[in-house]
Amino acid sequence: MNEEIEFILDTAKEDMDSAIEHLEKELRSIRAGKASPAMLGTVMVDYYGSQTPLSQVANVNTPDPRTLSIQPWEKNMLQTIEKAILVANLGLNPMNNGDVIMINVPPLTEERRIGLAKQSKAEAEHAKVGVRNARKDANNEIKKLDVSDDMKKIAEDDVQKLTDSFVKIIDDKLAIKEKEIMTV
Repeated sequence: MNEEIEFILDTAKEDMDSAIEHLEKELRSIRAGKASPAMLGTVMVDYYGSQTPLSQVANVNTPDPRTLSIQPWEKNMLQTIEKAILVANLGLNPMNNGDVIMINVPPLTEERRIGLAKQSKAEAEHAKVGVRNARKDANNEIKKLDVSDDMKKIAEDDVQKLTDSFVKIIDDKLAIKEKEIMTV
């Protein structure tokens, strides 16, 4: 196959891979009833004037399936971390005992489960849009090439096969996440 076509296909695959990576990151942050350190992945703490991810100023653990414990590396960060968790608007209520911040993760209501499933679907759709944009960009590049129409057709078919395989991966990841969310 033509080197230019190989390059276009590789670029499309990289773009589609990054759409999947982004989806995985977003799905990890959607809680499914069990406590997970990833639930606090979006929390940014004011660390001496700069916004820093919580994971860089404290240890986040799950002592049991319904509890998160946050052990700051500096004791004077307790209130700041507590405030950052509240500001992040995750629906979690941190409790500070002077050494550690504990968060009891409430069980999800049916309504909340349905909302989280919808949120997961929206993230999956967002990833599919990213994959389709990569397909469109690749096909536009293929059309510009100075190769035979047959080569262009074969390359476009390859891009479509790549797209179909990535859409299937997205659907599979969504199905797993929905099952996780809806399981009581």
